[in-house]
Amino acid sequence: MSVRATVRSVQHPDVDLGRYGIWTATLDAQPSAAAGEAVAQLEGLGFGAVWIPETVFREPFVHAALLLQSSSRIKVATGIVNRYGRDPLACNAAMQTLNEAFPGRFLLGLGVSHEHLVAWVRKHDYSKPYTGMVEYLDAMDKARFFAPMGEPAPQMVLAALGPRMLALAAERTAGAHPYFVPPEHTEIARATMGPDALLAVEQMVVLDDDPGTARATARQHMAVYLQAPNYTNNLARLGYGPDDVADGGSDRLVDAIVAWGSIDDALARVQAHLDAGADHVCIQVLHPDMTYLPMAEWSELAAALELRA
Repeated sequence: MSVRATVRSVQHPDVDLGRYGIWTATLDAQPSAAAGEAVAQLEGLGFGAVWIPETVFREPFVHAALLLQSSSRIKVATGIVNRYGRDPLACNAAMQTLNEAFPGRFLLGLGVSHEHLVAWVRKHDYSKPYTGMVEYLDAMDKARFFAPMGEPAPQMVLAALGPRMLALAAERTAGAHPYFVPPEHTEIARATMGPDALLAVEQMVVLDDDPGTARATARQHMAVYLQAPNYTNNLARLGYGPDDVADGGSDRLVDAIVAWGSIDDALARVQAHLDAGADHVCIQVLHPDMTYLPMAEWSELAAALELRA
């Protein structure tokens, strides 16, 4: 058996996510069988990928395997795997195993996560996240793996917001997965990474025409992110100051991060990301009940996007 010498690749055409995907944490709130059924339905609706997170819920590689087993074509991407959660050899082995079992259907989204999840929850040192990511990628490149490997080669993207991590994503992986960003960040990311790197952007939406209740739902979901310096620092680079991030977020910030209103309002924001240089937009439907599985909303989005046409 051969040892894979490197997982580094910028072969963007090998990462075919389609233009539209779904980002959701709600599958973690469902029994595993129900989560698999939901992904099979997303596949039937025509979405190219489903993105799942890692926080303190299901183990993401096991979860991805179950979702891939429950479907036949849709890609499963992690948004993101916390690099502090396993050593580089284990991460590489999990990626390789899934890629061999489900060729071309698993995309590893890898990131440094956030200090509260790394230092407080996992008890790791978060002092040098960028340097640590470089070293982690180097170690993944050298990781031994003696089991059968799949074709095409596995692909990876980095969770990236700032210029250094965006540049690293373009240099060392297939591209970037920015989260909690407005379209103006997408334009910056594309300029930073160049034309060839994959840019897969998350976009939150609230399908509610009432400004008061729509913004309340948005703020409910934004609250945890506005406590994370990685996100607030990125917003500061975009011109959103302390007043914007205080008290759940100013209306200006809420409206920039979350597209609320009708289906047409949501799709206009998705199109704005595509126009700014995104290759793929994964839509996260928000609801006041954070355990709610928005199958009706996903179906409505798919119909409006004419995904099965």
